[in-house]
Amino acid sequence: MLHTIPVETLGPQGKAMAQAVESCVHCGFCLATCPTYKVLGEEMDSPRGRIFLMKEVLEGQMSAADALPFIDRCLGCMACVTACPSGVEYGDLLAPFRARTEQARRRPPLDRTVRTLVKETLPYPDRFRLAVQSGRVGRWLRPLLPAELGAMLDLLPAELPEAPPLPEIYPAQGVRRARVALLAGCVQQVLAPQITWATLRVLARNGVETLIPREQGCCGSLSLHIGEAEQARSLARKNLAAFPADVDAVITNAAGCGSGMHEYGLLFAGEEDAAAASAFGARVRDISVFLDELGIVPPPPLAQPLTIAYHDACHLAHAQRVIAPPRRLLSAIPNLRIVEIPEGELCCGSAGTYNLEQPELARAIGERKARAILTTGADAVITGNIGCINQIRTHLELLNKPLPLWHTVEVLDWAYRGASVGD
Repeated sequence: MLHTIPVETLGPQGKAMAQAVESCVHCGFCLATCPTYKVLGEEMDSPRGRIFLMKEVLEGQMSAADALPFIDRCLGCMACVTACPSGVEYGDLLAPFRARTEQARRRPPLDRTVRTLVKETLPYPDRFRLAVQSGRVGRWLRPLLPAELGAMLDLLPAELPEAPPLPEIYPAQGVRRARVALLAGCVQQVLAPQITWATLRVLARNGVETLIPREQGCCGSLSLHIGEAEQARSLARKNLAAFPADVDAVITNAAGCGSGMHEYGLLFAGEEDAAAASAFGARVRDISVFLDELGIVPPPPLAQPLTIAYHDACHLAHAQRVIAPPRRLLSAIPNLRIVEIPEGELCCGSAGTYNLEQPELARAIGERKARAILTTGADAVITGNIGCINQIRTHLELLNKPLPLWHTVEVLDWAYRGASVGD
């Protein structure tokens, strides 16, 4: 129990927040897996340090203004959760704390500008596409822009891929083994629509019929990540209404989206929608988990041998505890060899909107990840999250050592189709 503030004053999420604080014994196991502690070496930039700071604020012993610079530097990667021997659910504290403090916070004008751009563009594919196109035109202004706005331009792709609109139903091939609904996502629809098409083809090849609800929207994860809880709930409610209940699973192919949807129960704690939100979150499966549980049709060999470095997206490995399934799927492809990345548990620095809000730290963390990948000698990098793909690609290119980056399901799709890798 918090010492000077009754848990009830923290709202419906107070019990989970207090439990996270109480569970931490400050043992220090989290330090080795915290990217910001690795870079900065400061106790208050570690998970146990941040837990102490949040506790002090919640108990009224410290002002939020004094603690927030350290909390802001947290990626929310949840590597500390995986490493923690005491089972501290750090995310149950971090997300509600950010939402609670954001309501009363007075940010500088540049911070407000960046956050407004994030909130009003990323969750909406049409707006985001327009923003990307406008940003590419304005790249010549890059030397004149503040770091935060310049970071946005640095992450823009040279061109946007074209893809046909998604169907409402993608039928199974042969005997139907399962029926699922797919979250199409928002950023991924614009930057990498081929991942979704690969997902549909691989599911169909394995006897799965896929529904793509027309009324769906952004899952709300990005909003939740930056403390915009009301926007996150508004976006989530749209999906609660859009997705049918009579499917075997709700499938995601972006680690950040899956993680956020699993948090719907906490997001809606104390709300009328709480039971429905928890039930919905329980039905969410990452594409790698679903296929691994279903059992896939054995893929044929790749046309040429390929060595890949598998990058564990934080919100898959740490937030959802999904490590083995994607490796098992990839290992099922003949002619494919997987190599592990040194310090593989460390975040790449994408972390939702982190590389936009904390560009200097994100750059240091991203470069560390890129250099670790290069030591493997791999031909390509495979991961399960669009944010990681963009972040790692950016930092490999900055080192003048570009490598192909693909989603797990894309490689499976090429194997099933007998296509050359990358086609």
